[in-house]
Amino acid sequence: MKALQQYLDTRVNFFRHLRNEAPMTLPLSAANIAVLTDDLACDLSPENLNCDGEISRAEAQRRYNFYMRVVRDLERAAGHRIDIESMY
Repeated sequence: MKALQQYLDTRVNFFRHLRNEAPMTLPLSAANIAVLTDDLACDLSPENLNCDGEISRAEAQRRYNFYMRVVRDLERAAGHRIDIESMY
């Protein structure tokens, strides 16, 4: 769950703080899992993953690998498979 916790700390809860919302914490509710699934699908879209071509292929691959570790952690937290790639 290390990658999921890092994703929550560095991305999700940063924006939740800006909107004066309570931070997401583990264990996650079904609603939080749905929100994170949508967020990850957005992060993994080709345009966002590659920053519209502004980053190197190595950096894009590093980002992809991290997000896929987050997906695996989220699947463990949810208790079922999440087909994130069909969403983007």
